[in-house]
Amino acid sequence: MSTTFDLDRTAVFHSWSAQASLNPLSIDHAEGTTVFTEDGRALLDFSSQLVNVNIGYSHPKVVAAIQEQAAKLATIAPAHAARARGEAAKRILEHAPEGFGKVFFTNAGADANENAIRLARLYTGRDKILSGYRSYHGNTGSAVVATGDWRRVPNEFARGHVHFFQPYLYRSEFFATTEAEESARALQHLRRVIEGEGPTSIAAILLETIPGTAGILTPPAGYLEGVRALADEFGILLILDEVMAGFGRTGEWFALDGFGVRPDLITFAKGVNSGYVPAGGVIIDDPIAHHFDDIVFPGGLTYSGHPLAMAAIVANLDAFVAEGVIENAKTIGESIIAPALATLAAQYPSLIGEVRGSGVFWAIELVEDAASRTPLKASTMGMIKSRLLDAGLLPFIADNRIHVVPPCVITAEDASRGLGIIDEVLGSL
Repeated sequence: MSTTFDLDRTAVFHSWSAQASLNPLSIDHAEGTTVFTEDGRALLDFSSQLVNVNIGYSHPKVVAAIQEQAAKLATIAPAHAARARGEAAKRILEHAPEGFGKVFFTNAGADANENAIRLARLYTGRDKILSGYRSYHGNTGSAVVATGDWRRVPNEFARGHVHFFQPYLYRSEFFATTEAEESARALQHLRRVIEGEGPTSIAAILLETIPGTAGILTPPAGYLEGVRALADEFGILLILDEVMAGFGRTGEWFALDGFGVRPDLITFAKGVNSGYVPAGGVIIDDPIAHHFDDIVFPGGLTYSGHPLAMAAIVANLDAFVAEGVIENAKTIGESIIAPALATLAAQYPSLIGEVRGSGVFWAIELVEDAASRTPLKASTMGMIKSRLLDAGLLPFIADNRIHVVPPCVITAEDASRGLGIIDEVLGSL
């Protein structure tokens, strides 16, 4: 019988990869915060896969809910009313800001952002979407062009997208020396982009509340409030992408809860049901939702609000409440991860340029030397990844960073164990 690896390499075409050089791990099963390879190795997961397995693996209540829903109603068209879909929307709205009354369900984060962009354009009658260079919004037509990183460049087929630089003091584009300067200068830069593009041509500003794949770049105090003020001044909608940062990742229900900013549209996916069944969506402000009371919304998906995905959302969010998952993520971040990373930064000052994050959403930025801040080269990052795996840790490596993003249910003991492995590997350099 063929091994899992042989089957994969024979028939599977992988994303974001040159196919010939791939060497994927063969995962057999997973439980809690541990994944088990086909050859029997146990790996503590510090990646949450793609930062989505917030509740951990094989949670009995989520698995049971999917099984029960499959036996009752495995699939239904989105035009029909289905109990699981309504219950999922109800629970999501319970944690959204006041004044958000409807949820449009999609299959993932990319098409959530696609439909948020569509809603903004239809509601405003404008075309342009402004988004950050340090961002990832998904791999579909408009979402990938709204994305700022390298993946946008070979895929620029959508129209009306303009990019700007967000604040990132460690690598400031604005010659800032303090967080206050960085915030003020980034906002002035955004104002000039708006003025240069023509405010009446801009439908929305699309931002990850905390850019994730780009480096877990927590915005400085006042920045998101300033973006909201600019949007209001020029009659532009604000879309906050909470696909990665939402549902417990930062120790809040939504990352935006930590900033006191109310957007017009919120996109989500990943942690809403911890990836057990693909799901995403847009949480819609009441004025925008009511705009379509008598006007047809020209959008839809065959699997919008798929019953199995909705059942997983209900069970996942109910378990979050019953088991204190949000609170655990916050506590682990404050009491375990933050002090441990601060210690690492002090211990390896020539290697660690900066640590940043909140909850279970952190990045360790690695450099060739502290003075130049030159990113650690890819070959060394590859070696670090290999050594972490050999030591029993499944890492999330992005560019010159180790992202510390375990499931929100991780225990203090396992968080400390994983951080200790990172310490050992960095020390071996």
